[in-house]
Amino acid sequence: MHEMALGQGLVDALVEQSRVHGFAEVRAVKLAVGALGHVEPDALAFCFDVVSAGTLAEGAVLEIERPEGTAHCMGCGSDVTIMSRVDPCPLCGGFRLMITGGEDMKIRELEVR
Repeated sequence: MHEMALGQGLVDALVEQSRVHGFAEVRAVKLAVGALGHVEPDALAFCFDVVSAGTLAEGAVLEIERPEGTAHCMGCGSDVTIMSRVDPCPLCGGFRLMITGGEDMKIRELEVR
């Protein structure tokens, strides 16, 4: 389950940012996890709770947004929104799509003290 490693990476990033910005506690994290990023949000939330125990992020509320995926259709030349890598182009039905967004994970906001 790579969500455990992602949760640990998130906690590590929070600890590093606490050193840089001088906060002692994380109360809430707003995270954007792209729909095409191969991450299960519920599993990530569970893993975050586990790995944050005993850290400055213990008990923090984790809010996960799921931005849609985007792709460029090489068949019709359109930029389209997709929710899965196996979706066809919603305009022409073609499958020659080049993914252009929705694969990343970003910290959008922090509530700290």
